[in-house]
Amino acid sequence: MKRFFALLFVLNSLPLAAQTSLADYRQAVIDYSRQLKAAAARTEAAGERLGQARTGYLPRLSMDGTFSATVRRYNGAERWTFSVLPQLVQVVYGGGAVRAAVAQAEAGYDIALCDEEFSRLEVGYAADYAYWSLSALELYAAAMRQYVRLIASLKEVVDRRFDEGYIAKGDVLMIDARLSEARYQLVTAEQGAEVALHNFNILRGAEASVPVRLAESVRDSMLMPRHADPAAALERRPDYAAAQLRTVQAEAEVRGARAPFNPQVSIGIGGSWQPRTPNRDGSTLVDGSAFVKLSVPIFHGGERRRAVGAAQALRRESEWNAAQLRDDILREEMNGWTAIVQSRAQVDASERSLRIAGENLELSTYSYGEGLVTILDVLQAQLSWIQLYTNDITARYNHALAISDYRRITAGE
Repeated sequence: MKRFFALLFVLNSLPLAAQTSLADYRQAVIDYSRQLKAAAARTEAAGERLGQARTGYLPRLSMDGTFSATVRRYNGAERWTFSVLPQLVQVVYGGGAVRAAVAQAEAGYDIALCDEEFSRLEVGYAADYAYWSLSALELYAAAMRQYVRLIASLKEVVDRRFDEGYIAKGDVLMIDARLSEARYQLVTAEQGAEVALHNFNILRGAEASVPVRLAESVRDSMLMPRHADPAAALERRPDYAAAQLRTVQAEAEVRGARAPFNPQVSIGIGGSWQPRTPNRDGSTLVDGSAFVKLSVPIFHGGERRRAVGAAQALRRESEWNAAQLRDDILREEMNGWTAIVQSRAQVDASERSLRIAGENLELSTYSYGEGLVTILDVLQAQLSWIQLYTNDITARYNHALAISDYRRITAGE
């Protein structure tokens, strides 16, 4: 039994064969992520909308054309006629609509960039979650297999002592029941590990059942991250930057809502190509003109006030949303750091408890072989050991996730 626990300690202390490290897996997930590809497409669309808005500063060239033919000829004129009217127009002042549209589009593009970066943080955390989940569930399944072997080994002793007449049938029935229960729990643990493997592989775009060996384990020692300054963490958060930009965008929307009701000035040149009127011989003429256009809205029944009021209300909503997100991020940072500290304390406590449970199990098993304790004492020691071993895995898993979550919250490395 001493050799068994020595081997267990060595296996838990040695790193696994390095095939898939956390950094490599995170990069593979980021490269495959459909979520990030969709975010990149939204950024591209925002860039195109920005380019489209900037075309409002450029002159517009357009051409209208018509052709018609009458059923009858009148006064010797041709039945057909046509008109081609090209026109080049430059808006000199459009009430601020173009500048407002460009400002909205610029803010929209920056928001899309921030959203893409925030999606990268979320995908990175999802990769960490899948990695540590697989590590923890594989360790739990391995612990259950060890638990089954422990009970099976004890069953051999119980069966031999029963055959020799030293114990009653009740002890045999108890060990049989405990072994059956342990095998049932083993099936559940192995199922959880298999599901975690599927999630792990699908997230990186690999075949679901491909076996993997993790280079890192939740049982490895993990460096505590530095406690981030809340204000600095807030400034690094891309979703908070996006919330602030939405306020800027909403302010531009207020100017855009006001623009149609401001005076507008445009200049242009145009021309016409058409037959003479009446069209007697089919000959055509070309004529040209230059113009200045002024439009001054005077009264629209309060439409401007309503449009601007609605836009200002949306701007205030954006401001409150940004303020709420600020509070949420600060709360997340404080809770995230608390989770790291508390999970680290749980790891230390569970490590000590597991060591004591291992010594108690070893002593109980030896004492039972010498006839000094009952089978119930050994079974209780075994149950205590597997519970504390599971608690240790859970504590280390929670600590690893707390570190990953804190890095997501603070947008740190």
